[in-house]
Amino acid sequence: MTVESTAARTPRRSAGSKAGTTGTKRTTRTPAKKDAKSTEPQLVQLLTPEGKRVKNAEYDKYVAGITPEELRGLYRDMVLTRRFDAEATSLQRQGELGLWASLLGQEAAQIGSGRATREDDYVFPTYREHGVAWCRGVDPANLLGMFRGVNNGGWDPNSNNFQLYTIVIGSQTLHATGYAMGVAKDGADSAVIAYFGDGASSQGDVAESFTFSAVYNAPVVFFCQNNQWAISEPTEKQSRVPIYQRAQGFGFPGVRVDGNDVLGVLAVTRWALERARTGEGPTLVEAFTYRMGAHTTSDDPTRYRGDEERQAWEAKDPILRLRRYLEASNHADEGFFAELETESEALGKRVREAVRSMPDPDHFAIFENAYADGHALVDEERAQFAAYQASFADEGGN
Repeated sequence: MTVESTAARTPRRSAGSKAGTTGTKRTTRTPAKKDAKSTEPQLVQLLTPEGKRVKNAEYDKYVAGITPEELRGLYRDMVLTRRFDAEATSLQRQGELGLWASLLGQEAAQIGSGRATREDDYVFPTYREHGVAWCRGVDPANLLGMFRGVNNGGWDPNSNNFQLYTIVIGSQTLHATGYAMGVAKDGADSAVIAYFGDGASSQGDVAESFTFSAVYNAPVVFFCQNNQWAISEPTEKQSRVPIYQRAQGFGFPGVRVDGNDVLGVLAVTRWALERARTGEGPTLVEAFTYRMGAHTTSDDPTRYRGDEERQAWEAKDPILRLRRYLEASNHADEGFFAELETESEALGKRVREAVRSMPDPDHFAIFENAYADGHALVDEERAQFAAYQASFADEGGN
């Protein structure tokens, strides 16, 4: 299956002036005709939406030894991640969380890439990598503290080699590049992977990361989840060419993989991480997927995209795709799926109870670490906040 970028098909208009004229004349330049095969983005796919296995001479070897048990494990990862994500969305709607960024539809991109990492690799996420966090052993409940406003992250990054969530768009790619350069200096054979979205690819931080990683041959994989929408802006407004092709201008390879194909993502990410570990430098992986929900719970996607688009991508659902393959290959029976359903409900209940029992933070802690020593303005703001808090108690007493 090959998907063509709208941007790659749209001719660009440019204005020019003609020598010897008194005015400026607008002209339209017609791009030179190219062979369709040369302009069509290549898409790595090992599992079709119908659940059929596709042979790939280049990447098959990276999943050649995968067992039925491991396949069931990938399916379990995706199902439990989706269940946790749905619970978090419900909790936000109930007022238990301030905000939530759903990963609905992107489970294969995250689980496939997350399971490709080794324990000693280091991961730099954005704020939507709940499936990758699951693969790195971060308790799902710990992901929700920041969104509830009770902590600044909820886990020790060095205990799982999984950095805290990054809200600033694209900055984590710089952190990952710097860390990877340090890994290279230390002579370690581990790799670094940085996650970002199609919208973040427009940020200068990402371009700087590409430049530094290429020049210093950093062992880093840039993993772009192209979910088609940077909030309300489609991908064609983010890049003139398919995102993976932009790596060429920086001097390292890029590859586009079907982001709804967990086997394809697993294979491509293993390949890219192996390149990094063996000193071959950075790689850009574009996981071509789709955000089936809202950008965050404060977003309304019906204002900028149609139902037909979502319905088309629902037919490519990553979980349903793997289930079809498991059933057709006799790698899983109804007992497995029933047990998993029970486990997923138990996970939802545990997360729900954990969030509701989270203790409130110290309301005045925000003032304690702004400066090393005392500061008059901070003291004034603390006093104002204390008076504001006290006003609620007064109202309750009346």
